[in-house]
Order: sequence, then C-alpha cells, then structure tokens
Amino acid sequence: MATDPLAGVRVLDLTNVLAGPFACHQLAHMGATVIKVEAPGRGDLARNLGADRALSAVGMGISFLAQNAGKKSVTLNLKDPRGADLLRRLVREADVLVENFRPGVMARLGLGPDALRADNPRLIYCAISGFGQDGPWADRPAYDQIVQGASGVMSITGDPAGGPMRVGYPLSDTIGGLTAAMAICAALQAEPRGGLIDVSMLEATLATMGWVVSDYLIGGVVPAARGNENVTSAPSGAFQAADGLLNIAANKDEQWQALALHLKREDLLLRPEFATREDRKTNRLRLRAELETVLTTRPATVWEKELNAIGVPAGAVLGVPEALAHPQVTDRGLVAHFDNVPGLGRGIDVVRTGFKINGQPPAVADPPPMLGADNAAVFGALGLTAAELRDLEQEGVI
Repeated sequence: MATDPLAGVRVLDLTNVLAGPFACHQLAHMGATVIKVEAPGRGDLARNLGADRALSAVGMGISFLAQNAGKKSVTLNLKDPRGADLLRRLVREADVLVENFRPGVMARLGLGPDALRADNPRLIYCAISGFGQDGPWADRPAYDQIVQGASGVMSITGDPAGGPMRVGYPLSDTIGGLTAAMAICAALQAEPRGGLIDVSMLEATLATMGWVVSDYLIGGVVPAARGNENVTSAPSGAFQAADGLLNIAANKDEQWQALALHLKREDLLLRPEFATREDRKTNRLRLRAELETVLTTRPATVWEKELNAIGVPAGAVLGVPEALAHPQVTDRGLVAHFDNVPGLGRGIDVVRTGFKINGQPPAVADPPPMLGADNAAVFGALGLTAAELRDLEQEGVI
C-alpha cells in the first residue's frame, strides 16, 4: 500500500476554522486533492486566528497554517448565482464535498446534498455540525467549548474541588474532524458510491467516552471529575517527583508490588488498606502520600527510566515544547517543515498525521495556500478565460 492511498480522490473543502479543515487535512495527507473553497476577501476565519498577530493580519494566521498544508485555495461567493454555478461545475468532477455550516445553510443556497448529488450521484456529501442535521439542538451555534460542556467532558475534567473544566485544546472539534475523515474513507470504498454523511460533534465526542458513558449506562455510576487519578485502579495517576509530576500506571497487582519493592516500601504490601485493587482505590489518597515520601526525593525522568525497566509504566509529564523536541517525536517525522511560505516570507513547521504507512509518515508537498491562490488554475481548468476570471474577481464572485 502506498503512502497516498487516496491519490486520485478529489475533495471540495467548504469548511472553516477547525473540525472540517482538520478532516480535510487528514484526507490531503493521504493523497487526496483538496480544493479549499473560501469566501472572497476574507476566507476561512482561521486565517485571522492564532498567537502571531502579524500573520493573522495578512490572512495566514497560525490557526489556518496548522491544518491547511497541501490544499489548494479558490474563492467563491456562493450567494451569487454565478458563484453557485461554478461550485456545481466543480462538484461534477469531485468525489467528496465537506462543509460545516449550520444545518440548512447549503440547502437555502440551492446547494444542499440533494441538489448537488443530482449533478453528481456519486458525490459523498459530508456535513459536520455541532449537534447533527436534525434534533432540537440542530440549529444551535456550536463551538468546541459549547460541545465540550454539552457532552459532559467538562464535568469529568479537572479537580473535584475546582468545578468543571474544559480540556486544554479543541477536543470536540478535533474528534469531529477525525470522525468525518474516517467516515469519508469508509464511504469511498462503498458501491454504489455516494450519499450523505452527517457528523455530530456532540455524538462523536460522546462516542469516544466509551468507558465513562458505559459506567453510567451499564453500571449506574454518574461520572465525576477525578483530577489526575485513574478511577479504574490505584496507584495510577500523576505523582509528585522532585522536579515535577510523574505519571505512574501500576494497574496490575504485580506492577503495584514491583513499585512498592523498588521504592523500598515493602511495608505497604503488608497493610490491609492496600491489600487489593479495590482497597487501594478506596484509600488512594493515603497511598499517594506514602509513595510521594519517596518519589519526591528524585527527578521524574530518573524514576521514569527505572520504573519502566521493571515493568511499571511511568512517564514524566512534559510540556508541549519538551514533547515536540523529544527524539520519540522528532525521529518519526511528525513535524513537517516548509521553506519560504508564500505570504509569510519565512519557513514554518507544522504537524502531519499521527500514523505511518509502510514506515513512512504521510506528507503533502505544498505549504498552506494564500487566499485564492489557485483561482486561475482551478477555474481555468473549467474553461474560464483570463478575462472572465478578471471580471468575476472585479464583481466579487471569486
């Protein structure tokens, strides 16, 4: 299998900000030709988002750069009949269309799945929304934090005393994008090809919470925030070392015994309150305090090496810069570099996907595009002349 299994697949990316662009980011790295269709003059909102104000000011914000490498960019005013017609012409040659407008927006433009699939019955139309295309919340605006709150994620995140807390990155947007990419890849294998994929970020997030959700559905246990503790076992969580936090997952009895012996706390193995997994779970805070009397005497990286060597899973808690700089990440080619990116005048580093195919990380050749950079090439291929393109641009159609 080649590293570009979607070579020859043509995707129209009508999405904004994160969930949809992230889905199409996955498809581009697997070899699909992804044409990003953006609004003239402003483009994807993510072009103006990110930590570097100068990049945002020129429409190449970091939030855009993060998940749009390898795509082409064209501009279309879909409210103009001429813009809508151009999209329909692109659809006739496409395999997939992805959009993340509110439900009903594309239909009101005359560009809903029924209309577009009448032009191309083999089109896979993927709609990503916060809550799905139907239901009482379908019309509600949805951002990642709204979905995190609605899904219960925030209720189980953070310290019990601190109240609900959001996960520190756009979890639901990202899960929604991955779910869409997975569904699209499956739909590309179906015959007859074509249909509507309805991705709900809320449902996609809940689907990844299998253990937590099942504790309630099957066990009748209402999930709650547990901080850094693993509710299924003890000692399992984040422990204080001399210089920071150390994750330890001594989930099996033999791992717990090996940990206690290595820390020279054999006495803990004889105490009835720590005798079984359930006992240790019940008395986890007392157990933590006992273990930290030893763990705080040495750095986390020292304990990490020693504990893993005796079969006790352990790892220092790293910051993002430390994680990206670690040989485990750098040696596997997760980070891509692009020299002299158009519109930036300098190079950038961005992450690829989290997998390899036949030992190689999927990659794209081109950096994120400037707004409308591919208008001439893409629309020219439809037969439009340079003069026609110039008129359409002047009239705000492209």
